[in-house]
Amino acid sequence: MSALEKLAATIAARKGADPDSSWTAKLLAKGPEKCAEKFGEEAIEAVIEAVKGDRARLTSEAADVLYHLLVMCAARDVSLVEIEAELARREGTSGLDEKAARKG
Repeated sequence: MSALEKLAATIAARKGADPDSSWTAKLLAKGPEKCAEKFGEEAIEAVIEAVKGDRARLTSEAADVLYHLLVMCAARDVSLVEIEAELARREGTSGLDEKAARKG
C-alpha cells in the first residue's frame, strides 16, 4: 500500500469520527466548503514555496496539498480509487487532446 493509499484510508476512517479527536474529523465536520478553502490555502502556500525555490519547504507544502486534496475529495465522497481510475483512463492520451476534449 502506498503512502497516498494509507493516507486516503486514514481520512476515510476519520469521516464521522469525533471532531475533538482528530484534525481530519474536525475539517470534515466543517463541510466540503471549508475543506475546499483549506485546500486552496495550502495550494497557494505551495506555489509561494515553488517560486521561492526552497525545495524542503516546497516538499512540505506539497505534502500538505496532497493531504488537503484528499480531505476535500472525501468531503464530496470522491475516493482516491476514483481519482486513480480517472488518471488511468487518461493514460496514453496527449494532454493537449484531453484538454481539447473537455472543451467540446
